[in-house]
Amino acid sequence: MSARRPHLVSPATGDALAASLAALRTQLDLPDGFPADVLAEAQAAAHHVRAEPSGEVHDLRDVELLTIDPEGSRDLDQALHLQRTADGAVLHYAIADVPAFVQPTGALDAEARARGVTLYAVDGHIRLHPAVLSEGAASLLPGQDRRAFVWRFELDERAVPRRTTLVRAVVRSRAQWTYEDAQRAIDDGSGPASLLALPWFGQQRTERERERGGASLNSPEIDVSPADGTYRLERRRTLPVEDWNAHVSLLTGMAAARIMLDGGIGILRTMPEADPDDVAAFRAQTVALGLDWPEDIGYGEYLRTLHGDDPATLAVQDAAASLFRGAGYTAFDGEPPKDTVQSAIAAPYAHTTAPLRRLVDRWSLVVCEALANGHDVPAWARESLPELPKLMGRADQRAARLENATVDRVEAAVLTGHENRVFTGVVLGHRGDGARVQLTGPLVSVKVPDLDAAAGTTVQLRLQRADVATGEIDMVPA
Repeated sequence: MSARRPHLVSPATGDALAASLAALRTQLDLPDGFPADVLAEAQAAAHHVRAEPSGEVHDLRDVELLTIDPEGSRDLDQALHLQRTADGAVLHYAIADVPAFVQPTGALDAEARARGVTLYAVDGHIRLHPAVLSEGAASLLPGQDRRAFVWRFELDERAVPRRTTLVRAVVRSRAQWTYEDAQRAIDDGSGPASLLALPWFGQQRTERERERGGASLNSPEIDVSPADGTYRLERRRTLPVEDWNAHVSLLTGMAAARIMLDGGIGILRTMPEADPDDVAAFRAQTVALGLDWPEDIGYGEYLRTLHGDDPATLAVQDAAASLFRGAGYTAFDGEPPKDTVQSAIAAPYAHTTAPLRRLVDRWSLVVCEALANGHDVPAWARESLPELPKLMGRADQRAARLENATVDRVEAAVLTGHENRVFTGVVLGHRGDGARVQLTGPLVSVKVPDLDAAAGTTVQLRLQRADVATGEIDMVPA
């Protein structure tokens, strides 16, 4: 099974797929553009909010920050500078100061609350904020003075923070790196010091995750993207630099959660521990597939051993995903909540590093900055905290529906024209009255009703129907 080979939708089917994706926006009631009053407010904020130091806004333009993002990104939330020291490192992490641009209770704020997150649709992104902010005045674009919340971590030799500060500041990113270019610059040693220090940081933070009992599912990503007038479906494994960069955000989110818990107000990203019966079933599945999860190895440590695209690994990864359930948001003001831990991270955690693309981060940032510097939490943030879990839950559900329905339609388009053909697939597991099967080529997963085959089994399936309009695919044992 190829991990890299993309599968293209035929040009003849491309128009039907484009129409189906457009119809999906209507079915999900997705926003189309921004109302005039929201655009006007965003334009005014972009013009009037100045990136200039003041008594409450520090000047940190001398810190040589850089950004690392997917190619073509313009909504740059984060920029980092990592400098090794004799006994550790100093990490600066700048996060776009979106609260500076959004007037509480204004039209822009109301629209952002209704949207919740930026939706990354194949046929065009649906932004949380208008582009004049998200890809302009508020984005940490290179060579531009920008407002930011700047976290500063003094790290020991194990990349554990000894001291953490958070201030509002004016910053200037020096360069925008893609993941691919950053990885090459790290591998050949040509990158700036911040990039060359990332492997040390990432490896140390991975080890700290292992010690906590944190878990990360190393399954490949499924990418759907436009390509030469049609669409492409591709399985892609993340580069090491993506994981190292993610650990910077993870460290910051853990620090934010600690500040809020100590201060008695905030909002956490939580996920309950997996049900013991589900864990036992998963362990039994690993044994049945010949990839035993030893009793003396933690769950997260075991998951880090799963690599490759062989049938057993794919089936175990699919089963493991069922334990990553129940994530949500918990707001509090006063007594901290009983359950504070995000179980996959194995620590309290808060979303705080993507305010251009995620609503809740705006609250996390202003709450943390106030608590870190002995200020009162802004009244607007305190009063509206209880609303956030419901707003974010609704937004996350809509994003998941869009992603799943998009993949379904693209998969149906890839298979269109191959009716009656026999495909080879691997049974991943069982859901309800059917089995989930991953085809070995093209990159499509299907549910086959009443298929009696164990997970990890190779099966032959015949395609009966692929409906681009609905994303439905009908396959039967050959």
